[in-house]
Amino acid sequence: MITISQATREQLDDLVPLVDGYRQFYRQSSDPEGARHFMEQRFDKGDAHVLLALDADNRAIGFAQLFPVPSTTSLASRWILNDLFVTPESRREGAGSALLEAARELARSQGVPQLMLRTQVENSAAKSRYEALGWQRDAAFDTYLVTA
Repeated sequence: MITISQATREQLDDLVPLVDGYRQFYRQSSDPEGARHFMEQRFDKGDAHVLLALDADNRAIGFAQLFPVPSTTSLASRWILNDLFVTPESRREGAGSALLEAARELARSQGVPQLMLRTQVENSAAKSRYEALGWQRDAAFDTYLVTA
């Protein structure tokens, strides 16, 4: 049984290894202190919604982090599901899907009309899961990045 709840500052010790694992998945160096500092800032600023997945033994096995972004075109806020991670040993047990559905429900309960996410082009497992849950690939816009 997987349970999803909104993470609190008191759960940082559970959250930090997940955030660090997420970063390593995207080929970043392990930096637990940096991950802790980053997440402390999120809780202090209140600028993100963090969901935590717990397994039947109450162990943290995944998280999702959403950031509100105003949208002038829709005259509303949309949320970016910026981070989604499930520990490798807990994958294919429904935690990722549960986090995605919880994110959608949280957005709906807050009156947010749209969620967005980005994933790596070669992340076919994630893309098939998103599409199975009703997410649609946006073919109208390309993403560009520049170093500031």
